[in-house]
Amino acid sequence: MFEVNFDKSVQYLYSLGNEVEAMKLGLENIRTLLAALGAPQNNYLKVQVAGTNGKGSVCSFLNSICVRAGIKVGLYTSPHLVSVRERVKIEGIDISEEAFARYASRVRETAETLVTIGELETVPTFFEQVTTTALIAFAEEKVELAILETGLGGRFDATTDASAEIAAITAIDFDHQQYLGETLAEIAAEKAAIIRPDSKVVVAAQNEDAMRVIMAVCGDFGVSPNLADGMTVVPTGGNTTGRECVKIAREWDFSKEETPSLRVGFLPVSPIAFETAQDLYENVRLGLLGRHQIENAKVAILLAEILQEHFNITTENIIAGLQYARHPGRLEFIGNFLFDGAHNVGGAKALREFLDEFVDRPVTMIFGSMRDKNVRKIADLLFLKAESLILTRPDNSRALTPAELAGFVPTEFDPGRVHLTKTVDEALMMAQRLSNGGLILVSGSLYLIGEVQKILKTRSQI
Repeated sequence: MFEVNFDKSVQYLYSLGNEVEAMKLGLENIRTLLAALGAPQNNYLKVQVAGTNGKGSVCSFLNSICVRAGIKVGLYTSPHLVSVRERVKIEGIDISEEAFARYASRVRETAETLVTIGELETVPTFFEQVTTTALIAFAEEKVELAILETGLGGRFDATTDASAEIAAITAIDFDHQQYLGETLAEIAAEKAAIIRPDSKVVVAAQNEDAMRVIMAVCGDFGVSPNLADGMTVVPTGGNTTGRECVKIAREWDFSKEETPSLRVGFLPVSPIAFETAQDLYENVRLGLLGRHQIENAKVAILLAEILQEHFNITTENIIAGLQYARHPGRLEFIGNFLFDGAHNVGGAKALREFLDEFVDRPVTMIFGSMRDKNVRKIADLLFLKAESLILTRPDNSRALTPAELAGFVPTEFDPGRVHLTKTVDEALMMAQRLSNGGLILVSGSLYLIGEVQKILKTRSQI
């Protein structure tokens, strides 16, 4: 029996290797592991969300709606920013260190026993063990509903073995091509593999090639998907301008909030209305910034309407849930910092659109990226928005060096405004000096954002 200790549990999980580099595509390990643990995933209803961009936002919106409706809901997301506890939430609150350690220790003990008796060839990976920890936690805490964000792809992702009854596919774009395929059709096929013959399905607006694949999978299983494109969205007026909304979001002190699961944010457009075949949701202000969040909200609304078959979710719950949703590290203002992962081209486009429309002051940018990303296109979209560009390397074996990143700086960018730093701490200190109190944008990698936020928390600056 392993000692139930949070720090030791985390050290063990990290010893299993880099989350992506040590990834094992396939469901054999987690299927065997879950069976040995009594199939905890069969104790509650499940929603699984897959896609390239927006899946985390959809999960955040839906989780917030369910919390408003009084549902005992579990949320599993990845990656985390500062603590692995962020990946497992129950009723909107991160799982406690003691509970995480207890469930993770049980998973480790079971996994190593299965290896010893020959039922598993190798110990399951970081992602497989953390996913199993979440599924056990949800069963032990007696959640009624679990919302599962797919890690990578869908067909062979560990979350898929939970066999969710409800599936959603968000916007599909190019990312992780070495694992998922070189075309949007191939990538869509991997993600659409979460759909089963008895699934209830919601599909976001898609590229034509991706939509063709998704609809073919639905057709093969006799599933009639709910299409976000079928919704009507209209502005409903309001006196608050976009920049005022951004200013409010930036200056809001979330630390003084009485209920951690209730957060306030503002969409930088006028209030909007969503109309489905079933209901009308008026005067909605989204808690997640960026116009692209309208599409993610549409998916969340359609999922909530499906869940009304199982739970008492009112129109008011949906409107409030959309308003109070939070998704750390994605267009997140804290003080004079703006955090946004923008780790693929689609995310970079959304960030660029936001900066073009709502940021009218100099930007000091801290940028770091993993080497399997399309850094050329991301750099072309973002770097010229910076007054000062600070390149750094997160503490991750997949990360590019600052010198490698410098090769992607557009030729028209003044070399005197490009700074290479050896550590994230050094990058942060330089940004605070150069920005002179102005906006500091941290982007390119969620791992980078997590490292910056951890440093700032240590210094009690956020």
